[in-house]
Amino acid sequence: MPEMFKVLPPTDALKVLFDQLPADVRVETVSTADALDRVLAGNLVARSSLPAFPRSTMDGYAVRAADTFGATESLPAYLTVIGEVSMGCPSPLMVAPAQAAVVYTGGMIPPGADAVVMVERTQKLDSSTIEVLRAVAPGENVINVGEDVKEGESLFDAGHLLRPQDLGGLMALGITQLSVAARPRVAIVSTGDEVISPERTPGPGQIRDVNTYTIAGLVARAGGIPVPQGIFGDNYEILFSAARTALENADALVISAGSSVSTRDLTADVVNNLGKPGVLVHGVALRPGKPTILGACNGKPVIGLPGNPVSAMVVAGLFLTPILGRMQGIVTPPVRRRVTATLTHNISSAPGREDHVQVRLAERDGQFWAEPVFGKSNLIYTLVKSDGIVRVPLNASGLYRGEPVEVELF
Repeated sequence: MPEMFKVLPPTDALKVLFDQLPADVRVETVSTADALDRVLAGNLVARSSLPAFPRSTMDGYAVRAADTFGATESLPAYLTVIGEVSMGCPSPLMVAPAQAAVVYTGGMIPPGADAVVMVERTQKLDSSTIEVLRAVAPGENVINVGEDVKEGESLFDAGHLLRPQDLGGLMALGITQLSVAARPRVAIVSTGDEVISPERTPGPGQIRDVNTYTIAGLVARAGGIPVPQGIFGDNYEILFSAARTALENADALVISAGSSVSTRDLTADVVNNLGKPGVLVHGVALRPGKPTILGACNGKPVIGLPGNPVSAMVVAGLFLTPILGRMQGIVTPPVRRRVTATLTHNISSAPGREDHVQVRLAERDGQFWAEPVFGKSNLIYTLVKSDGIVRVPLNASGLYRGEPVEVELF
């Protein structure tokens, strides 16, 4: 075994890679209806006001608020009903002093009126006269023009990740097409003479491919397009040819396994020959995932993941996810859901590395408890049985039972 590589803290390693990657974002136009979880490529401003006309928030009567001042159940205000405002139509009515018009929730407020009296606060005397049993203030139960959004108002900046409510807000303004960042294509190459496809029955010494599918899921969740390339044996020529073809047709490349310092592990040599500058980081102060490779080949990111499934997923979450965010121009990455819990067991660590420990959450008496799911990094079901991860800081010697910890939920 050659001398162990020099490791970097995870944040430093990511910065080294970012410094070698272009900040350009590829742009495409999509329908707003199909833009969920896409990233805006430019700033958006409102092209009109919303609402474009004053609207009622209640079923009731549009009135001049001044005509109701002082009204009570024992001393009501008397108003003449001049008609009804039909939904979806401009109002032909004009509300004059001592008059009212029937309106419905969402309907247009006729000219002259500046408030709406809820129908529950009125009483009919005859077909054309009502009693108002409670005064209303100007603007009460009314949404005025531009109260939601004013014409020319800034809506979203470039780099905003579009949520369901954002799509609804854009549609309300008639914005049906958007310029967004193109989804990065991520080629995934799985290596190892012992690795076979999940459809096959393993023979002695063989294992089914796991990492292709966990990494593809992470890529899709981070806004990318996973492009699995298949499984390739531990042969430099075969692996290099597969990696070169994959990178030519993708925006980023992930090579699963083959990242340890060993004569059989070829990933570093492959990355160094795919383009300049090649390998930037070989080794991260992290457990699991120490033998991670980060590289840049002619402006495209390349990641060499450890072969163990837990290590691969932890490393991909730490590095691949932010890389894809950068490639899409995300300004503020989505906040990962977190909960505070009490640790049920001690977690040992060593200063100088960042430990990521899977935990299972339990709730007792209104309090969350985090139970570590210990296991070797090649055991995928330590992840399957977990709800999230607890990070042990870089310079800590561990965490203690009974200590409050922050759990990053999967």
